[in-house]
Amino acid sequence: MRRFGGSTTITACLLASLVANAFAQEKKATENSSSTSTARMNVLLLMADDLNPSLACYGNKIVKSPNVDRLAARGVRFDRAYCQFPLCNPSRASMLTGLRPDRSGVEDNAVHFRDVRPRIVTLPQLFKNEGFFTARIGKIFHYGVPGQIGTSGLDDPPSWNAFVNPKGRDRDDEPLIYSILPGTGFGATVSWLAADGTDDEQTDGRGAAAAIETLEKHADKPFFIAVGFYRPHTPYVAPKKYFDMYPLDQVPFVEPEPGRSNVPKAALTNAKPNYGMSDHDRRAAVQAYYASITFMDAQLGKVLDAVDRLGLTDKTIVVFASDHGYHLGEHGLWQKMSLFEESTHVPLIFSVPGMKAKGRSSRALVELADVYPTLADLASLKEPAGLGGRSLKPLLDDPDRSWNDAVFTQVRRNRGKNVPPILGRSVRTDRYRYIEWNDGELGAQLYDHDSDPRELKNLADDRSYAATIKELKALIRDRSTGPEPSAPKASK
Repeated sequence: MRRFGGSTTITACLLASLVANAFAQEKKATENSSSTSTARMNVLLLMADDLNPSLACYGNKIVKSPNVDRLAARGVRFDRAYCQFPLCNPSRASMLTGLRPDRSGVEDNAVHFRDVRPRIVTLPQLFKNEGFFTARIGKIFHYGVPGQIGTSGLDDPPSWNAFVNPKGRDRDDEPLIYSILPGTGFGATVSWLAADGTDDEQTDGRGAAAAIETLEKHADKPFFIAVGFYRPHTPYVAPKKYFDMYPLDQVPFVEPEPGRSNVPKAALTNAKPNYGMSDHDRRAAVQAYYASITFMDAQLGKVLDAVDRLGLTDKTIVVFASDHGYHLGEHGLWQKMSLFEESTHVPLIFSVPGMKAKGRSSRALVELADVYPTLADLASLKEPAGLGGRSLKPLLDDPDRSWNDAVFTQVRRNRGKNVPPILGRSVRTDRYRYIEWNDGELGAQLYDHDSDPRELKNLADDRSYAATIKELKALIRDRSTGPEPSAPKASK
């Protein structure tokens, strides 16, 4: 009996030692772990529409963006983030399905991704399937601006438990909008309005109010809430006070540049530089775009204030992004659909509670395709196989670590019935951007960002760069012929 009792005592001591050791290891792991150990954290996805990185935190010395700036101070700002397609629907479909446009099958503003891949599990749907409350306020998946404001457009009902389609006085004020091309519609041309009334009357003001109400109702349960603002998408509409922040005579605009004459015709989205706008209109358009950014920023700030007020700051991952970049006269171009830097470069900020790299920036080459795997990783959810991006979680701890060698953007422009479309592909490396049109048949472009960050000198015909072009062409071929992704079944 005593031997048995002694054995029991020894066993108990061993068990106690093992348990104590386990607790010690767990404590040490917790202390050494990244702040990105965030299982069951909430997710708040904030998106702007047609926003290039014209923000103070990205170095713009004119634009006032205090609320995006304070989010950047809480998180990691990615200085070289790129979209996969410089158009709303293809870009958003790519980001939210995790598939590059070649795989999502979405290359215009008309196709719904489920018509191509009906069983795909979207980013919000992944969270919904895991028991998170999911909600959309405003434009997350695509719909036309301004024509489809107040509708669901090409939304994806399986992704959400709830949704709100805000609609403000900007729709009613459309007869007052100035357009450089009257009668062509406001969503596809440069147009603007310094509006009467208050922020709260505008669509984005109403969207912010709906987002705050949604947060208040669901603050006690895990959620994935996506808030999509409509500005600064054309028409650039904002209350007059935001225009007053940018006196017209102090607004810069891009002077006529060299560089259009040495690029393929396919590279230019308008034949006439700046649509033939006068200097006054060009300056006024930039003023309106900047005013719309600051207005959008103010609405975003209301949502961030609610997160703080509700005690959600320490348990909510916040992501801010735009769907693509935007031209404001560079290369004589406006809006999007080019493969130059201005059209493909996007703001991207991740704020994760307790993150190690809070307030820092990263020059890693990253993509909107990385958003899906990153949020899945941060929430410890199993991502579907075959996603096109990679988790940025390591960069949230060490923004300076080695990362991607290249990022990719593509575009497709239809030229009419019985005419082959224009297909453009771009690869951006640390030093170069290479673009080719219809596999080079319609021309190519090469820019050295070390000496030419504005992409004004096309080196594609310079024989001394032949080896570089060969390497970059191979990167494009490898990306465009990658493996076919799986199509996981949507369980809910």
